Amino acid sequence: MLVTESTPFGFHDFCLALEAARALNVPVGVVLNRDGLGDSRVEDFCRAEGIPILLRIPNDRTIARLYSEGIPFVKEMPEWKKQFKDMFETIKTGLYESKGVQ
Repeated sequence: MLVTESTPFGFHDFCLALEAARALNVPVGVVLNRDGLGDSRVEDFCRAEGIPILLRIPNDRTIARLYSEGIPFVKEMPEWKKQFKDMFETIKTGLYESKGVQ
């Protein structure tokens, strides 16, 4: 899982991390953090490369405040728990399928 933002710096760092993952032959998926900030370059690149976007975390003041206080936002925003669980299941299913496990 690669976590990035849709900003020029985020895209640059994402490309470096993707290069490393590909060199190690590790499958990747992306979490877009602060979604809605910046531009669509990460999303466009992922679409073109067939890289799944696993989760979108919006550019949200409450999430930023909780983060700055060291509080995982899912503790204060329980509606996010299902989205993280769904992402985990997607990753787990993908890993099993790539290894031929059912």
